[in-house]
Amino acid sequence: MNLPTKLIRLSAIGTCGALVAATAGAQQPTVRERPLGPIVHASKELLGAVSAVRGLPNGTLLVNDITGRKVVLFDSTLSTYSVVADTTSATANAYSSRAGGLIPWKGDTTLFVDPNSLSMLVLDGAGKVARVMSVPRANEAPFLIGGPNGTPGTDPQGRLLFRGMPNMMRMMGALSGGGAPSMPDSAPLLRIDLATRKLDTVAALKIPKQNVSINRSDDGRVSVNVTVNPMQVVDDWAILRDGSVAVLRGQDYHIDWVRPDGSHASTAKIPFDWKRMSDEDKIAFIDSSRVAMEKLRAAALSGNLNAAAAGAGAVMGGGQQVRIEMRGDGPMPPPRGGGAGDRSGGPGGVGNVNVPPITMVSPSELPDYAPPFAAGSARGDLDGDLWVRTSKVVNGGSVYDVIDGKGQLVDRVLVPAGRVIAGFGPGVVYMGVRDGAGVRLEIARVK
Repeated sequence: MNLPTKLIRLSAIGTCGALVAATAGAQQPTVRERPLGPIVHASKELLGAVSAVRGLPNGTLLVNDITGRKVVLFDSTLSTYSVVADTTSATANAYSSRAGGLIPWKGDTTLFVDPNSLSMLVLDGAGKVARVMSVPRANEAPFLIGGPNGTPGTDPQGRLLFRGMPNMMRMMGALSGGGAPSMPDSAPLLRIDLATRKLDTVAALKIPKQNVSINRSDDGRVSVNVTVNPMQVVDDWAILRDGSVAVLRGQDYHIDWVRPDGSHASTAKIPFDWKRMSDEDKIAFIDSSRVAMEKLRAAALSGNLNAAAAGAGAVMGGGQQVRIEMRGDGPMPPPRGGGAGDRSGGPGGVGNVNVPPITMVSPSELPDYAPPFAAGSARGDLDGDLWVRTSKVVNGGSVYDVIDGKGQLVDRVLVPAGRVIAGFGPGVVYMGVRDGAGVRLEIARVK
C-alpha cells in the first residue's frame, strides 16, 4: 500500500501472453468501476501495518499489526482500543519476534497464529484468550500468516485452509549433489481438520519460480543466489462464506471452484483490460522494483526483519531473494567488499543474516502483458462474494473486481489511493491506509 508508482503497484504480478489478451473477457459483460462508499470511521492510533481485520459480533474489531507485532482490539468507531497480544510481559509475550496470523474460526472465535512458538491462541467473541492449540503442521506455520501466500480461512465445518509448502526435495537433492537446483513452480492448497488432523489437498496453485545458481569457493563456502523476476503469472485463492473455494488462474483470469459438497466446476474468464508492456515500461518496472527491494534490504540489514518480510511479498509475488552460505568450521568471515558482516556470534550463535544486493532478471524476460492480479489479492466478503485486487490503477487507487459465487463479475470498486482492504463487515470494508504520520485503520461503506 506504500508503493509509490503504478509500476510498483503491479509488482509481483505474473506472466501472461498476447493470446490471453485477445480472448479474455469475451464471455461476460463489462462492468465499469465505481468509487468505494464514504469513509465513516478512522483510527487515531497509529499502527505499523494492517494485515488482517476480524469483526466480532459485539461490533469490536481485532486487528493484526504484523509490523508492530501486536493484535489490537478496537471499538466499533475506532475511537478506543486495547492490546490483546504484543511482545511485552503485559500479554505474556503472546506476540513473538516473528510475524503472526489472524484467522476467523468457528462461530465468533478467532485463531492467532504464532509461528515462533508453533502455537495458536483461540480468541473468544470478546477478543479474550480462551485456550491455546498447537499449529497443525509445524513446518508450514509461516504459511498461516497470509500475505502473498493467500488469506488462510476456515470453512463452515471449522476446517482450516491454507497454501502449503512447495516440494523442495528436488532443490535440496541438487544442493547436496552439487547440481543446479530445480525450483518448484507450484504448491498445494491444503485443508485440515483441527480436531482429527486429517489433511487433504484441495487444489494445486502456480507460484513464482526463481532462477537459482550455486557456486563453491576455494575455502569450501557454498553460495546459492536467486535472481528475482518480480512479474510472473501466479494463481490465487480464497474461501467464500458458504465454504466454496475459489481458485483464480492467473494465465487467463478464470476461476476453478471446489464446492462444499466436493464437486468441481470452472467458470468463464473474467473480463479484463489487458495492458501491453512496452520496452520502456519493462525497464521502468524493473528499476522501480529494484528500488523498492533495496529499501526492504536496508530494513533487513538494520534488523527490522518483520518490516522487510511484510513488504517483500508485495514486490516479489511470494517469491524469494535468497543467498545461503555454508561452511563447517565456525562463523562466516566478513563478506568481501563490506556489508553487514558476521552476525552469527560465533559457534553456537543464532546464525548469520546475509542479505546480498538485489539481482533482477533482464527487462526482456518480463511478459508482454501485465497480468490481472498479484498473489494474495483475493478475499471473500460476508455476502458470499469474492473481491480481487487487480493490477489496474486509477488515480493511484486500486480497482477491485467483485465476483459472485457463480463466477459472474457483479461490481468493480475503486479504492482510494494508499489503501488496501484487510477485511469485511456487514456492508463495510476495513482498510489500512498510510499517511505522512504512519498507518491507520479505516472503515468505509461498500456503497
